[in-house]
Amino acid sequence: MAEMMDTENTEEDRVSLKSNGKTPTNGGTKESLGMFKTLRKNLRRAAEKSPLTSGGKGLKVTTGNESGSLTPQSPSLSSPVTSPLENIGGLFNKKDEEDSDTTPQKGKGLARSKTDPNMNRFDSILTRGESIRRSLNLGTKKDKACRQKPLVSVSEGPAEEKTEEKAKEEEYTLPEIPHTPLSVMQINKLIELVELQDAHLNLLALRQEFQQERERSGDDSPVELAKKEKDLNLLYGELRNKIKTIVRDSNSLPSRNKELLEPVARIIQEEEKRAEQPGGLQDSWREAWREAVGEGVKVKIGSIELEQKEKNPSWLAVHLGLLGKTILEDLESVKKDLRWSYPPSFKVFSTYVRSYHSGVGQHLKKLEPQVTEVKDLYALLNWIINGYKSEKIMGSVFLQPEMEEESSDLQLEEDFLKKLKDKYCCKLKEDIRCTLDRVIELENKTIWRDRETPEKDEGFLHSQFPMDIWTNLKGPIVYSAEIDAQLEQKVISSCLQELKDFPKRFEAGLRLHCSALQPLWTEYQITYINSFTALQQHMEGYRDTCPAEVEDLKKETNGLIFRLMQGLEVQFKEDVEPYLKRMITRKWLTDDQDFKQLSRRTELLSKHCALMRPPHNQDFASRLHHHVVQEYIGQLMKKNFSCKNQKHERAASKIHRQWEELSDLFKDMKSAHEWLYYVGDELSVIIQQKNKRDIKNHLETLVEHYPDFCKKHLVAVLYFRGLIRGREHQLILQKFTELKKKQQSRRRQEPSFISSLLPDN
Repeated sequence: MAEMMDTENTEEDRVSLKSNGKTPTNGGTKESLGMFKTLRKNLRRAAEKSPLTSGGKGLKVTTGNESGSLTPQSPSLSSPVTSPLENIGGLFNKKDEEDSDTTPQKGKGLARSKTDPNMNRFDSILTRGESIRRSLNLGTKKDKACRQKPLVSVSEGPAEEKTEEKAKEEEYTLPEIPHTPLSVMQINKLIELVELQDAHLNLLALRQEFQQERERSGDDSPVELAKKEKDLNLLYGELRNKIKTIVRDSNSLPSRNKELLEPVARIIQEEEKRAEQPGGLQDSWREAWREAVGEGVKVKIGSIELEQKEKNPSWLAVHLGLLGKTILEDLESVKKDLRWSYPPSFKVFSTYVRSYHSGVGQHLKKLEPQVTEVKDLYALLNWIINGYKSEKIMGSVFLQPEMEEESSDLQLEEDFLKKLKDKYCCKLKEDIRCTLDRVIELENKTIWRDRETPEKDEGFLHSQFPMDIWTNLKGPIVYSAEIDAQLEQKVISSCLQELKDFPKRFEAGLRLHCSALQPLWTEYQITYINSFTALQQHMEGYRDTCPAEVEDLKKETNGLIFRLMQGLEVQFKEDVEPYLKRMITRKWLTDDQDFKQLSRRTELLSKHCALMRPPHNQDFASRLHHHVVQEYIGQLMKKNFSCKNQKHERAASKIHRQWEELSDLFKDMKSAHEWLYYVGDELSVIIQQKNKRDIKNHLETLVEHYPDFCKKHLVAVLYFRGLIRGREHQLILQKFTELKKKQQSRRRQEPSFISSLLPDN
């Protein structure tokens, strides 16, 4: 809607300007220029002799003791005083006083002659403007040298002198408003030629005419009045646009600052005084100035080089470095030079700082969709949270002490930083998943596919991937901690969440590429039991930060370790099952081949346990120790064989010898079930007794060491001994019952051991 209105106003402005414009003549221009130069010299001499005073409400300029009064003035909205250097209408009034005895009435403007003095005055302004423009851009070397001296004085002088100078500028008094304004076309031409002060004075004159005509017309609104109001709006719009352009480009064209920004500031101040009066723009001039500053900042930010990421992998880091450098250089320029072109009330440095906060925030929002890689997302986050506030940009010593009163925080949308962190974590999870997939692929390529033997570290089988994974995760975690603790926590959580599924995916890859029938299957299982144990230990360091995620990962790794160990146990049990079933049989008593096979496989198991890291090696050995003892003693308790004809002594001796051999193997494996080492010896002592009566004397030791040894267990042992029934059999059972009662009165029932080894029957 605003653009449509601007277009409509522009078209109307063209019609209005065409209807009111007049073409100046060259002759009038030359004649007015000569008169202007002569009268200006006379007025300068008069100004040196007589101070100026103001009878109005506006600000004033004092040059000494105030005395005398001004000549009759033209009507003005703020009743300003006459300035001999700026008031063109006053020049011609002064000339009339010297050449005529008749004094013009106060408030009466010059009558338009056939040659139109306004056209002569307009040409004089253009001539003077041309001179100013040459001094700004196209002047000779001599002209440039002449104007360098005051600029250096302003930009490099002491802060106290600059403050004193700006205090004086606050006392600036508006020159006299012309009695008769230039035409709309002429005013518009002045605006185009950047003759802002003259254009503004004539605008005020035109606005004053509009107000007077409006008061005379009352409630009636003639067409001419509406047309003049429209012309005012169009001209004011052009003036504001020109001012905004100057302000926007001011920090890019420092040579123009002093000449153009001071009249800009004065126009803004004067318009703020007249904000409530009709004929002007409704919205704030100061706000428009701030918008222009912001637009200039955006233009400067947008001009910074941004390479394509396909051509330069470090495109974002380079861009952010240039962005920080530009911000610092621009603010240094504002502090050193630009702010002294404005009155202090404009708070120029603060306005530029806030504009950069906003402009950079908007720039980063536009830049964010292009940032898709983890390294670039990290660089952006680090620059926002740390870099922007650092001594390289907003915290620079060159911006002190002004920055002490300013915020150094970027102006970002409420959820921008949160979304950026979430995007970083999501992208990080994607990268971690790809890394874990490559781990499985690499393991297959280097180990499984060619049936390679796993490496050893300190005598234990291991793989390199736990260290590779931990290294890949540790980098982002450490870097995120340098940004803030919140991001560190989010990164750790994201890493652990993605790592949670890795054990199952790895297991699937292992079983896909390897078979339990291949020779190295046992070594592979032991390798990955060790490897996932190491991975879990690495991740335990993050338990304080993310306890739930660490616990979830632990469950998954323990699940895989359990399944791998269970696979090893099943494999061993299947290997030894045929031989254990033939223990404590008639053939066993005369043939040692089955036990030799059992011993050989148990010895191989011991070697495998030596390749497994604690604590799993001991747990694994303990479970298989229990299994072997259970199956061995279980055969004794099944009552499948009874020693007769004095065979029990030979059987007891064989049990003792075999038990000692198995115990030594499991001791080497660090089995934690120490109580199993002696159960065979205790039973063999009972079996080997020649005299049945002596059996009662060895029951107490058995009951003491194995509190859960019960009557049915003793009956099975006596059966194997060959003592199936009879009076001595009853006496032995009676003695056992007495011992159990005494034991129960002395101590609490201890956990079951023997019963866990024996069948239920």
